[in-house]
Amino acid sequence: MPNLSPLFTPDEYAARLAATRAAMEARGLDALIVSDPSNMAWLTGYDGWSFYVHQCVIVGPTGAPVWFGRGQDANGAMRTCYMADSDIIGYPDHYVQSTERHPMDYLAAKLAERGWDAGRIGVEMDNYWYSAAAHAALNRQTRGDLVDATALVNWQRAVKSQAELGYMRSAARIVERMHARIFDLAEVGMRKCDLVADIYDAGLRYDPDLGFGGDYPAIVPLLASGADASAPHLTWDDRPLKAGEATFFEIAGVVHRYHCPLSRTLFLGKPTPTFVEAEKATLEGMEAGLEMARAGNRCEDIANAFFGVLARYGIEKSNRTGYPIGMSYPPDWGERTMSLRAGDTTELRPGMCFHFMTGLWMDDWGLEITESIVIGDGAPECLADVPRKLMVKDG
Repeated sequence: MPNLSPLFTPDEYAARLAATRAAMEARGLDALIVSDPSNMAWLTGYDGWSFYVHQCVIVGPTGAPVWFGRGQDANGAMRTCYMADSDIIGYPDHYVQSTERHPMDYLAAKLAERGWDAGRIGVEMDNYWYSAAAHAALNRQTRGDLVDATALVNWQRAVKSQAELGYMRSAARIVERMHARIFDLAEVGMRKCDLVADIYDAGLRYDPDLGFGGDYPAIVPLLASGADASAPHLTWDDRPLKAGEATFFEIAGVVHRYHCPLSRTLFLGKPTPTFVEAEKATLEGMEAGLEMARAGNRCEDIANAFFGVLARYGIEKSNRTGYPIGMSYPPDWGERTMSLRAGDTTELRPGMCFHFMTGLWMDDWGLEITESIVIGDGAPECLADVPRKLMVKDG
């Protein structure tokens, strides 16, 4: 059953596999079991909402990757993966959520058939999709030593190809449309749930002028108001927007699972001096951080420049100020490798992409004005073109 719409060329998939095998060799790994759905998709093209059951991609010492998952999802793998059908393994449904057997028991037998059940086998021990029970089952059923290989593949994804950057630029067009819709429709008395419905409409609907529609985001819209905006990860309710309050909107445009997050804050009414001063500090800090966002510098250089400006304004931000982005599945659109914070000395390279998350969450208010950026030899590319300021609707 052929892949009907490959997103990348065979050469690109081959390069990804070669980079992964080189990293495996450096770690002394004979095989690698990848459970992170973003890593699975990056290695094989697989795209499906099946990460609620056990699934993985296995990279052996030779040959193509092998997709492993629930039997009823195997057709989805055949439709989206670039490999041959012989490299798609589905396990019977009586393994699903069973108290008597585990899907990793079945996987272990398939690894043994290929001679991949011995030696050093890498697993992603610290991610959302690889459970303690899965690890215990593999430990029981394989002859090899299970070795923590968390983020091994994530790091290979750090520098984006031109094709990947193309999807992220498309996602930026989507998030521009989403923020325009918010500013156009948001008003005092509008219920947040109704506004979120319009945000989803703007994020998903096909646009004939763009020539594409949107994909679902790895994180739902986050839009806290007033004192609730002191918490960065609240979603929405059915209460109306109020005059004299600020609401931040942390959203992302998504195309083919590639994300462009972007946050803006909307104040309904005349902004208070607190927000005027916070906007000034944030924008000045962003400019300082963007100036350091150049190839050859380090992740911490961006953070230190931003935090240095905040300190001059007497503002303390205790959390990191950014993270890498690209292809993602729920529950997170970050890549879980680098961080824009003091102490992270990772060198910036052309093609790396970050959400420059300059959000401030104080005791009883919050402000988010952020950018998604692409590192280059000179100034970074800001993917989206949305006014970088506190958005105000007064009246």
